[in-house]
Amino acid sequence: MKINRSRFHDPSRRSRNSRGFTLIELMIVVSILLILISIAVPQYRSSVKRARESVLRQDLFTMRSVISQYTLDKQKMPQSGDDLVQAGYLKQIPTDPITSQSNWNWHTADEGTIMSPDEQDQGGVDDVYSSSNDIGTDGVAYSQY
Repeated sequence: MKINRSRFHDPSRRSRNSRGFTLIELMIVVSILLILISIAVPQYRSSVKRARESVLRQDLFTMRSVISQYTLDKQKMPQSGDDLVQAGYLKQIPTDPITSQSNWNWHTADEGTIMSPDEQDQGGVDDVYSSSNDIGTDGVAYSQY
């Protein structure tokens, strides 16, 4: 039995159908990929920004709640964030998700704050804000959340 070799693929010979992609086809594919990337990147960045804002709001809510609990329990305001950690109200001061630093703007009580007569001499922290001056997606500065 004789085998006809013309039916089998000869790797040394290249047929017209197996030449690969042309330059124009590659340029079209690259152009489509660039268009898709240019749409995806801004959406990714805005979703990251919204997620950070959400974490900021949650952290501020938690810290404000803890400041109130500390003030009610101890009958005095904390002098700093470290007082909240040392008293066991927080494990650690959370990192500001906007600035990626642990320096928050701690608002200290002034004359306009209602305090007990014993507490008026001591003062203390009655609120906390982000130290970032950037504007959020809702048009409000992060330092005013």
